[in-house]
Amino acid sequence: MKGRKGIDNPAFVNSSPDTPRRFSASPSSVEVSASPADTQREDSQPHEPQEPPESGEPPLPAATAPGSRERSGPESLPEFEEGPCGWGNIQPQCLQLCNTPQGFLVHYCLLALTQGVVVNGLINISISTIEKRYEMKSSLTGLISSSYDISFCLLSLFVSYIGERGHKPRWLAFASFFIGLGALVFSLPKFFSGKYELGSPFEDTCFTTQNTTSCTSSSSSLSNYLYVFILGQLLLGAGGTPLYILGTAFIDDSVPTHKSSLYIGIGYAVSVLGPAVGYLLGGQLLTMYIDVGLGQSTDITEEDPRWLGAWWIGFILTWLIAWSLIIPFSCFPKHLPGTAKIQEGKTSQTHQNNSSLQYTDENFGKSFKDFPAALKNLMRNTVFMCLVVSTSSEALVTTGFATFLPKFIENQFGLSSSFAAILGGAVLIPGAAFGQVLGGVLVSKFKMTCKNTMKFAWLASLIALMLCFVFVYANCENEPFAGVSEAYNGTGDLGNLTTSCNANCNCIRSYYYPVCGRDGVQYFSPCFAGCKSSASEIRPKIYYNCSCIGMKTEITPTAASFGFEAKAGKCETRCTHLPMFLAIFFAAIVFTFMAGTPITVSILRCVNQKQRSLALGIQFMMLRLLGSIPGPIIFGVTIDSTCILWDINECGIKGACWTYDNIKMAYMLVAISVTCKIITICFNGLAIFLYKPPPLDTDVSFQNSNATVTAISAECDLNKAGNEG
Repeated sequence: MKGRKGIDNPAFVNSSPDTPRRFSASPSSVEVSASPADTQREDSQPHEPQEPPESGEPPLPAATAPGSRERSGPESLPEFEEGPCGWGNIQPQCLQLCNTPQGFLVHYCLLALTQGVVVNGLINISISTIEKRYEMKSSLTGLISSSYDISFCLLSLFVSYIGERGHKPRWLAFASFFIGLGALVFSLPKFFSGKYELGSPFEDTCFTTQNTTSCTSSSSSLSNYLYVFILGQLLLGAGGTPLYILGTAFIDDSVPTHKSSLYIGIGYAVSVLGPAVGYLLGGQLLTMYIDVGLGQSTDITEEDPRWLGAWWIGFILTWLIAWSLIIPFSCFPKHLPGTAKIQEGKTSQTHQNNSSLQYTDENFGKSFKDFPAALKNLMRNTVFMCLVVSTSSEALVTTGFATFLPKFIENQFGLSSSFAAILGGAVLIPGAAFGQVLGGVLVSKFKMTCKNTMKFAWLASLIALMLCFVFVYANCENEPFAGVSEAYNGTGDLGNLTTSCNANCNCIRSYYYPVCGRDGVQYFSPCFAGCKSSASEIRPKIYYNCSCIGMKTEITPTAASFGFEAKAGKCETRCTHLPMFLAIFFAAIVFTFMAGTPITVSILRCVNQKQRSLALGIQFMMLRLLGSIPGPIIFGVTIDSTCILWDINECGIKGACWTYDNIKMAYMLVAISVTCKIITICFNGLAIFLYKPPPLDTDVSFQNSNATVTAISAECDLNKAGNEG
């Protein structure tokens, strides 16, 4: 709006499309952006009252001296609808104790923990049980696992764009509803598939009279429950989307800038603990028989291959917990008390680029038709896009290791799958949680600016890169394996499990039950070792009369080896690198996740205030498209390329891999890790190089995140007007 002297009022300079439409201009920004010529004109001419703006907005307060920190009060910020906890007129005084950032953080952590328990804990540990119970191939259960990420990708942009201007706590109430509903739907096949029928017991020893299992292919209606599991995952994805996007933005709204990283770090750390709780809970529940809740029992034990655990109980518990959080989230106000004052005291650190002057409509962003333009505006923010690529590359390697680290430990160090999973979880979960919190604490303690936060993340990623080479120095060669890397007592060919000593046993190759012979060689199963009798009452189970096992002269028998020829389980490894590997890899995980919270904070700072939720939506979508979805696939293909013994059933169909080349696997994982880390470091460095903070001579509140653009545009207009005058 022009005054009578033809000078534009800086309060009404066209703003960027993604900034607030109601703001109080900082007096210092108006004063600083005025040119000397304009100042002279103002001194030489009488001040006349300006015409009221046509937009109906209140006039600016009078300008004050440069450097003044005067702000308009919260009453001038109608977009911050602060209020008490409650539902309409029902506002119990006891609820007001939770109407704080700390109170919201507690409920946010509870929901994040519940989501982590069900999505990354219970589902992962139950997949193998679901495969057996509902007769599904691994490719189908892989589709179940991917359904969550697919749902998240489809919804993230729309939820982040619409939810930014909505009531974020109520969005989290919807998130609680969908997470609970998804957990409930995931458990439904248990109640509709009937009682689990035990098959005939499997004989694992050598019987020359047994018939070879014929190749039979049959289809079962149980596999149709695949669609129910996929629906459950889609609902869980719909609940996780507002949780991590709008919940993070709401926390950033409600606390000062220097505390934001601490709160976000705590929330993300608790979400990382969710899988650990899920594995512990699910592991205990799998020790209970699957039909325990229906009054069914059985005489078989967990060692029996037919045993299935009560995988479904955990989903019922998380359903109840998630739905119990709907009420607390629904009572939170749109903004916590004091939000306007906190926003008033923040300083914009938005990356300055030329795209912010593109849109001039005051109502931009309030309609969904503006979504493509808002998306384009964010995509042109080079710093933001560099950080997105950086986090995506990091997500690829972290999700890959989260999936396959237990397999690596199991094969490298000759451990059981259960113990390897425990060690993997003991390294990944505490390391990730500690790194998230530590990164947030350091950024908060030193009150880092956006650029310094990015530098801190870059340094943490560089240290993690150097620690990744632990795979080169902490690998172990394969132990002797009969028919694979070692001949059967001097007979047979490598690569062939069948030889003269077990040719008449009619062993099934799809049944992998490794045993360690007294000769120090591992055998595929008691049957392939030629064992004809066993003692099942002893743990671990021992076998006798094994025709394929001979005593090597260079191996001195111990007292424990007398009385049996083979015992269940893999042979003990002679590799001593496990403690060093776990210690260094734990440090690598800490530094990797130490960069996670700072990068999230940097993304929130380098974009305009009203586009933070959409920025997080884009980040999480790209993180899944480029990171967490292809990550396990790339790791899986890479690890499969190192396989030296495949499971091949009676129909000649290749299944899982039983044994890998340890040295080759270690080097391949180093190659992937180093490549991803270099990409992360390069794009972090590029973001630091390209980042342009607002000019130092402007003093703008964070609520006025377009004030830098306003100040620059106002200076141009004032100078132009001065020249014309």
